[in-house]
Amino acid sequence: MMDDKKKQQQGNMAPVIRKGRELKYQGTILKIYEDQVIANGHECKWDFIHHDGAAAVIPVTEEGQILMVRQYRNALDRFTLEIPAGKLDDPNEPTLACALRELEEETGYRSNNMEFLLSVNTTVAFCDEHIDIYLARDLMPSHQHLDEDEVIQVERWDLKDLEELIFAGKLTDSKTIAAILAYGRKYC
Repeated sequence: MMDDKKKQQQGNMAPVIRKGRELKYQGTILKIYEDQVIANGHECKWDFIHHDGAAAVIPVTEEGQILMVRQYRNALDRFTLEIPAGKLDDPNEPTLACALRELEEETGYRSNNMEFLLSVNTTVAFCDEHIDIYLARDLMPSHQHLDEDEVIQVERWDLKDLEELIFAGKLTDSKTIAAILAYGRKYC
Protein backbone atom coordinates (compact mmCIF):
# COMPACT_ATOMS: atom_id res chain seq x y z
CA MET A 1 0.00 0.00 0.00
CA MET A 2 1.33 3.42 -0.95
CA ASP A 3 1.91 5.76 1.99
CA ASP A 4 0.24 9.20 2.13
CA LYS A 5 3.43 11.09 1.27
CA LYS A 6 3.93 9.13 -1.97
CA LYS A 7 0.27 9.63 -2.85
CA GLN A 8 0.66 13.39 -2.38
CA GLN A 9 3.75 13.42 -4.59
CA GLN A 10 2.01 11.45 -7.34
CA GLY A 11 -1.27 13.33 -7.11
CA ASN A 12 -3.60 12.01 -9.81
CA MET A 13 -0.85 10.53 -11.95
CA ALA A 14 -1.39 7.12 -13.50
CA PRO A 15 0.77 4.37 -12.02
CA VAL A 16 3.90 3.22 -13.82
CA ILE A 17 4.72 -0.45 -13.40
CA ARG A 18 8.00 -2.11 -14.35
CA LYS A 19 7.25 -5.65 -15.50
CA GLY A 20 10.80 -6.69 -16.26
CA ARG A 21 14.39 -5.69 -16.79
CA GLU A 22 16.86 -7.32 -19.20
CA LEU A 23 20.60 -6.67 -19.20
CA LYS A 24 21.66 -5.73 -22.73
CA TYR A 25 25.29 -4.64 -22.18
CA GLN A 26 27.80 -4.58 -19.33
CA GLY A 27 30.84 -2.33 -19.56
CA THR A 28 33.54 -1.32 -17.11
CA ILE A 29 31.53 1.48 -15.47
CA LEU A 30 27.91 0.88 -16.42
CA LYS A 31 25.23 -1.64 -17.27
CA ILE A 32 22.59 -0.98 -19.92
CA TYR A 33 19.17 -2.54 -19.47
CA GLU A 34 15.92 -2.66 -21.39
CA ASP A 35 12.94 -2.28 -19.08
CA GLN A 36 9.44 -3.49 -19.91
CA VAL A 37 7.08 -0.88 -18.46
CA ILE A 38 3.36 -0.21 -18.33
CA ALA A 39 2.74 3.55 -18.39
CA ASN A 40 -0.68 5.13 -18.92
CA GLY A 41 -2.02 1.65 -19.58
CA HIS A 42 0.39 1.09 -22.49
CA GLU A 43 3.19 -1.44 -22.52
CA CYS A 44 6.49 0.04 -23.69
CA LYS A 45 10.26 -0.42 -23.50
CA TRP A 46 12.54 2.07 -21.74
CA ASP A 47 16.32 2.18 -21.72
CA PHE A 48 17.95 2.23 -18.30
CA ILE A 49 21.62 2.73 -17.44
CA HIS A 50 22.89 1.60 -14.04
CA HIS A 51 25.96 3.24 -12.55
CA ASP A 52 27.38 2.16 -9.18
CA GLY A 53 27.81 5.76 -8.03
CA ALA A 54 30.54 8.32 -7.67
CA ALA A 55 31.90 11.07 -5.48
CA ALA A 56 33.28 14.49 -6.25
CA VAL A 57 35.03 17.22 -4.32
CA ILE A 58 35.29 20.98 -4.56
CA PRO A 59 38.79 21.73 -3.21
CA VAL A 60 39.20 25.28 -1.87
CA THR A 61 42.66 26.69 -1.17
CA GLU A 62 43.56 28.98 1.75
CA GLU A 63 43.37 31.87 -0.72
CA GLY A 64 39.80 30.92 -1.59
CA GLN A 65 40.57 29.58 -5.05
CA ILE A 66 38.99 26.40 -6.33
CA LEU A 67 41.17 23.63 -7.73
CA MET A 68 39.70 22.43 -11.01
CA VAL A 69 40.80 19.68 -13.35
CA ARG A 70 40.88 19.99 -17.12
CA GLN A 71 40.61 16.57 -18.68
CA TYR A 72 39.70 14.88 -21.93
CA ARG A 73 36.19 13.43 -22.10
CA ASN A 74 35.72 10.92 -24.89
CA ALA A 75 31.91 11.23 -24.94
CA LEU A 76 32.25 14.92 -25.86
CA ASP A 77 35.52 14.54 -27.80
CA ARG A 78 37.02 17.52 -26.01
CA PHE A 79 38.64 18.70 -22.82
CA THR A 80 36.31 19.82 -20.04
CA LEU A 81 36.79 21.84 -16.86
CA GLU A 82 35.47 19.97 -13.82
CA ILE A 83 35.81 19.43 -10.12
CA PRO A 84 37.75 16.25 -9.24
CA ALA A 85 35.50 13.19 -9.26
CA GLY A 86 35.46 9.47 -9.81
CA LYS A 87 33.41 6.33 -9.58
CA LEU A 88 33.18 4.22 -6.48
CA ASP A 89 35.62 1.30 -6.51
CA ASP A 90 32.81 -0.84 -5.10
CA PRO A 91 29.08 -0.05 -4.84
CA ASN A 92 29.40 -0.22 -1.04
CA GLU A 93 32.44 2.08 -0.81
CA PRO A 94 31.69 5.14 1.33
CA THR A 95 31.50 8.20 -0.91
CA LEU A 96 33.75 10.15 1.46
CA ALA A 97 36.54 7.59 0.93
CA CYS A 98 36.08 7.89 -2.82
CA ALA A 99 36.15 11.71 -2.66
CA LEU A 100 39.37 11.67 -0.61
CA ARG A 101 40.99 9.26 -3.08
CA GLU A 102 39.93 11.25 -6.14
CA LEU A 103 41.10 14.54 -4.61
CA GLU A 104 44.62 13.18 -4.19
CA GLU A 105 44.71 11.17 -7.42
CA GLU A 106 43.58 14.03 -9.64
CA THR A 107 44.93 17.16 -7.94
CA GLY A 108 47.89 15.98 -5.90
CA TYR A 109 46.37 17.40 -2.69
CA ARG A 110 44.95 15.77 0.43
CA SER A 111 42.57 17.10 3.06
CA ASN A 112 41.57 16.16 6.59
CA ASN A 113 38.79 18.76 6.47
CA MET A 114 36.02 17.35 4.28
CA GLU A 115 32.41 18.43 4.56
CA PHE A 116 29.40 17.00 2.74
CA LEU A 117 27.97 19.63 0.37
CA LEU A 118 25.19 17.98 -1.68
CA SER A 119 24.06 14.98 -3.72
CA VAL A 120 23.10 14.97 -7.40
CA ASN A 121 21.56 12.50 -9.81
CA THR A 122 23.15 13.41 -13.12
CA THR A 123 20.66 12.24 -15.76
CA VAL A 124 17.41 11.14 -14.17
CA ALA A 125 15.59 10.33 -17.42
CA PHE A 126 17.59 7.16 -18.12
CA CYS A 127 20.42 6.73 -15.59
CA ASP A 128 20.60 6.19 -11.83
CA GLU A 129 24.08 7.68 -11.35
CA HIS A 130 24.32 9.29 -7.91
CA ILE A 131 27.18 11.59 -6.93
CA ASP A 132 27.87 12.85 -3.41
CA ILE A 133 29.86 16.08 -3.49
CA TYR A 134 32.15 17.20 -0.69
CA LEU A 135 33.93 20.45 0.16
CA ALA A 136 37.66 20.08 0.93
CA ARG A 137 39.59 22.71 2.88
CA ASP A 138 43.00 22.84 4.57
CA LEU A 139 44.59 21.28 1.48
CA MET A 140 47.99 19.63 1.91
CA PRO A 141 50.32 19.03 -1.05
CA SER A 142 50.79 15.38 -1.97
CA HIS A 143 51.23 13.70 -5.38
CA GLN A 144 48.92 13.02 -8.28
CA HIS A 145 48.22 9.35 -8.93
CA LEU A 146 46.62 9.41 -12.36
CA ASP A 147 45.28 6.32 -14.07
CA GLU A 148 47.37 5.39 -17.11
CA ASP A 149 44.66 6.67 -19.47
CA GLU A 150 44.02 9.97 -17.64
CA VAL A 151 45.28 13.28 -19.00
CA ILE A 152 44.59 15.92 -16.34
CA GLN A 153 45.79 19.46 -15.81
CA VAL A 154 45.11 21.11 -12.41
CA GLU A 155 44.06 24.76 -12.52
CA ARG A 156 43.26 27.35 -9.83
CA TRP A 157 40.12 29.41 -10.36
CA ASP A 158 38.27 32.18 -8.56
CA LEU A 159 34.61 31.47 -7.82
CA LYS A 160 33.35 34.51 -9.75
CA ASP A 161 35.22 33.42 -12.89
CA LEU A 162 33.74 29.92 -12.69
CA GLU A 163 30.26 31.39 -12.23
CA GLU A 164 30.81 33.52 -15.35
CA LEU A 165 31.75 30.40 -17.34
CA ILE A 166 28.60 28.65 -16.11
CA PHE A 167 26.27 31.51 -17.08
CA ALA A 168 28.02 31.91 -20.44
CA GLY A 169 27.36 28.23 -21.20
CA LYS A 170 31.08 27.43 -21.34
CA LEU A 171 31.20 25.20 -18.26
CA THR A 172 28.58 22.48 -18.81
CA ASP A 173 29.41 19.57 -16.49
CA SER A 174 26.34 19.13 -14.26
CA LYS A 175 28.11 17.98 -11.06
CA THR A 176 30.56 20.87 -11.36
CA ILE A 177 27.82 23.43 -11.93
CA ALA A 178 25.83 22.14 -8.95
CA ALA A 179 28.91 22.12 -6.70
CA ILE A 180 30.11 25.60 -7.65
CA LEU A 181 26.69 27.22 -7.31
CA ALA A 182 25.97 25.41 -4.01
CA TYR A 183 29.38 26.40 -2.61
CA GLY A 184 28.92 30.02 -3.68
CA ARG A 185 25.43 30.22 -2.22
CA LYS A 186 26.33 28.52 1.07
CA TYR A 187 29.76 30.00 1.83
CA CYS A 188 30.32 33.21 -0.11
